[in-house]
Amino acid sequence: MDKETALEKQISALLTILAEVHGADQLVLKAGKLDSLELMQSEKLEDRVLALERLIHEDPTIVDQRSPGEVEEVLDELGDYLAELLARRTVEDELERKISARMQERHLDYIKEIRLQVLKEEAGPDNAQTLKKYAELELLEQRNLARSTTELMRPQTLEEVIGQDEAIKSLLTKLSSPYPQHILVYGPPGVGKTTVARLALQYAKTKSYTPFAEEAPFVEVDGTTLRWDPREVTNPLLGSVHDPIYQGAKRDLAEGSVPEPKLGLVTEAHGGVLFIDEIGELDLILQNKLLKVLEDKRVIFESSYYDPHDPQIPKYIHQLFTKGAPADFILIGATTRDPSEISPAFRSRCAEVFFNPLTPPDIVRIVESAAERLNAELEEGVADLVAEYTIEGRRATRLLADAHGVALYGGANEDETVLVTKAHMQEVIQSARLSSYVGTKASATKEVGRVLGLGVSGYLGSILEIEAVAFPSKEPGKGLVRFNDTAGSMAKDSVFNAASVFRAITGEDLNNYDVHVNVIGGGNIDGPSAGVAILTAIISAVKGLPVPQDIAVTGEISIRGKVKAVGGLHPKIYGAKQAGVKTVYIPSENWDSISQVTESVEVVPIANVAEFLKVIFQTDIPDLGWRKAT
Repeated sequence: MDKETALEKQISALLTILAEVHGADQLVLKAGKLDSLELMQSEKLEDRVLALERLIHEDPTIVDQRSPGEVEEVLDELGDYLAELLARRTVEDELERKISARMQERHLDYIKEIRLQVLKEEAGPDNAQTLKKYAELELLEQRNLARSTTELMRPQTLEEVIGQDEAIKSLLTKLSSPYPQHILVYGPPGVGKTTVARLALQYAKTKSYTPFAEEAPFVEVDGTTLRWDPREVTNPLLGSVHDPIYQGAKRDLAEGSVPEPKLGLVTEAHGGVLFIDEIGELDLILQNKLLKVLEDKRVIFESSYYDPHDPQIPKYIHQLFTKGAPADFILIGATTRDPSEISPAFRSRCAEVFFNPLTPPDIVRIVESAAERLNAELEEGVADLVAEYTIEGRRATRLLADAHGVALYGGANEDETVLVTKAHMQEVIQSARLSSYVGTKASATKEVGRVLGLGVSGYLGSILEIEAVAFPSKEPGKGLVRFNDTAGSMAKDSVFNAASVFRAITGEDLNNYDVHVNVIGGGNIDGPSAGVAILTAIISAVKGLPVPQDIAVTGEISIRGKVKAVGGLHPKIYGAKQAGVKTVYIPSENWDSISQVTESVEVVPIANVAEFLKVIFQTDIPDLGWRKAT
């Protein structure tokens, strides 16, 4: 084969490949556009090579014909270029095929996801497993026991609350008003603070002049269990912000980096009452934050992730971050602590209501009322027996419920009125290992060297049994005065004050006697309030003068014989009533703090020890010299 023939075959092969790539018809049309149709049909080798160059490079401006010596080299270049073009075309086709397949796959996945979402929206978030658990919960809801004792015994109206008439009136006047106040409620446990607060709101709703609507909420929370995170990750009382990265906001918000505020109990109580039981146990920092909410009447939320210019943030989130959440409510805080232990900032913003300890007659009425709810009949003396062992209304009803259970266990017919006897109650008291609440009781007798003082712990008053004995010392002027150390240093100081007043009154030196003063039971006397009682016991022991055992006295004694004011007067008087004391002597400086003379006990003010000693000893006690001088 000669060289020209080989070149002819090479040109034909390249044109055949182009025809396969573009198609024969398309190749003709393309040759016409590139002004190469006549060149392709030419008999001259150089013309066909020029046409081939134009077709392969798709360039009609190529006009230079190749010389016979250049044809072979040009054909080799065109072959290489065409091979590269075909390889690229093959790769592109393969990529296009893969892309098409992947797009088809993605399209199918998208359709599947849309289908699942539509099914989920129609069927809800539940599936067979969650529906099964829901059905189990529904079955549990249908399985109920009888009402608990606490629920059954709880007063349903304010009239059923026993022993707190003054406190109820005070609370209602502060809450049921056109301008209700925040309130702090003080009192021992089990006297009805929570119940009265709940019923007081119901009462306030019935008055047209109060701002409380019919749907005003009563939100209750216990300060001892209320926890929060100082980083504001969680704060159930005031509310918190769930940042999208760390605290896990909702998925649609987290994907857009939008923080999500969570509203707290203060907003839930908006328009109503927020009741915090044991508010004195609340964290101090949280107390300060709550005070800020009380002033602003709304909660402000903050987050470094909040962008006020982000168009993707929902309107309600913009509202919470710019204006805050409304929190206009009335706070009622209950506590068993002494007012001195409550934050002064809280006390300055709240009215204060004091619930009294329950007296034995109150406990008797509570037990009798509870017996009616239980459809039980009480043997005579059962209610009085309960009153000896508790001053808490809640515990009293619980003891009755336990005794009722003992009666049923013993064979009583539950369809008839169950008789609860003293034996049933004694069994309950013994099993609970209770001891009588009133350890010392007053009597109509008189004793030498024994006097009843008054003490208080929290809101509970009690009787202090103070006794003294005196003997002439072996050597005049070298007598000893002994006092039990467990009573406290301030009580010991009262003994020394009493020694000075003893000398001023009697004209004798107490150092001529060996005197032993004792507080029975070893109770700690927090303060100098037993001063008058200690002096009385010493004079009685030295002079042999009997002291009535149905009176009690409290007051600090000064070395000039004056009776100074003391604290805790109300619970002290209630403690005296429980012990059966007929007359209580208090400092005259405290008289204004006693709103009225309480029932069943006479309260007598005294300004100096001389007038008190004259009354109880029924003998002349000389006035002190410095009183005459004044």
